[in-house]
Amino acid sequence: MALKALDYDSLNENVKKCQYAVRGELYLRASELQKEGKKIIFTNVGNPHALGQKPLTFPRQVVALCQAPFLLEDPNVGMIFPADAIARARHYLSLTSGGLGAYSDSRGLPGVRKEVADFIQRRDGYPSDPELIFLTDGASKGVMQILNCVIRGDGDGILVPVPQYPLYSATISLLGGTLVPYYLDESENWGLDVNNLRQSVAQARSQGISVRAMVIINPGNPTGQCLSEANLREILKFCYNEKLVLLGDEVYQQNIYQDERPFISSKKVLMDMGSPFSKEVQLVSFHTVSKGYWGECGQRGGYFEMTNIPPRVVEEIYKVASIALSPNVSAQIFMGLMVSPPKPGDISYDQFTRESKGILESLRRRAKIMTDGFNSCKNVVCNFTEGAMYSFPQIRLPAGALQAAKQAGKVPDVFYCLKLLEATGISTVPGSGFGQKEGVFHLRTTILPAEEEMPEIMDSFKKFNDEFMTQYDNTVGYSRM
Repeated sequence: MALKALDYDSLNENVKKCQYAVRGELYLRASELQKEGKKIIFTNVGNPHALGQKPLTFPRQVVALCQAPFLLEDPNVGMIFPADAIARARHYLSLTSGGLGAYSDSRGLPGVRKEVADFIQRRDGYPSDPELIFLTDGASKGVMQILNCVIRGDGDGILVPVPQYPLYSATISLLGGTLVPYYLDESENWGLDVNNLRQSVAQARSQGISVRAMVIINPGNPTGQCLSEANLREILKFCYNEKLVLLGDEVYQQNIYQDERPFISSKKVLMDMGSPFSKEVQLVSFHTVSKGYWGECGQRGGYFEMTNIPPRVVEEIYKVASIALSPNVSAQIFMGLMVSPPKPGDISYDQFTRESKGILESLRRRAKIMTDGFNSCKNVVCNFTEGAMYSFPQIRLPAGALQAAKQAGKVPDVFYCLKLLEATGISTVPGSGFGQKEGVFHLRTTILPAEEEMPEIMDSFKKFNDEFMTQYDNTVGYSRM
């Protein structure tokens, strides 16, 4: 019998090869358990509002007024909404061609792109061109657009950090390209060694792969490290010498939990380096409203900025963006509000500052609680989360657990995470979903559960882990770095 186009055996093979661990086997099992009535703590994805973070008041007020503009004509509107929120709603509606229900330019509203450019200039101290900024439905869509333009076939390679966020491995597979891994050093707090980059490129080229781009995730996901200025300079020099476009995933730039290594953008470091680097290194930088202290994941707002990309290529990227007609307009307004929040003297400034500062301070405390909690557990070691929203502890599994996993037909860290889920309701992502060195095992969890619930969650984890290690312990030893 002839196969139909959407029978499994006739599907595009790239679709079948595509894997996305964050919503993989563990998530599906957690969803089943939830339907059966078990309390599940979904720490598998960086989804702040789903774990109880309250939305910031001011942006929600502005977007509410934009969604229901008839409220602006109500004589009592000023009794419910502050004057600065009313003014900003009128401002954003004036930028559209017919309110939030009308398409925008495929690159996004020009007025919002100007606000993004102004933000970048304030942040970095260098001019930014709104014509080189595209607003997107979350940063992920921007990453996919750019990779779609870079990857021409399986002979094209993309350097990606390992461990990595599976958006990159999944998209590269879907587009038919080749992922070229470069390993971060766990013993050096997930540091990046340029010599390792050189080895990865040389090995790929020896196999006939044309390495065309390099991805950095700063701060790191799932590893939580912040790249130093010196490290960024090394990376940019490397991209200059190897003629690689650098894709700077900077979506966690607001999520910094220590003072020694503040976030510094790839664009600023590149411009500081001067010519020839500042004139020649091709850079695409990504940001979003989903992370930081905003956490507006469901709104799907993002942008990318292009540096040193030729005008004809920008036109081609515009053409690709035009296929989808328009990014989400309400998300564009969230982006405008994120890059241009209330200023000192505005009616909403004090409340906005209090709310945002409270979220970041709590995240900093939660990062420490979680790191300390993991390091108190038997056979678990964890680097401190310098930034982003995740903890990525190494789980040193006894040989008995490795054997039990093999008998169950599971990857060892998947086996561990499934046992953790069944026992505690904590839904994590096994490290194998992000890539890791052979024989070394991890899990990723967000630091997003409510601060008041964190001690109980970590106690629950410790009880499970220590009982698991006792159950499977023997004299053969552990997997190690």
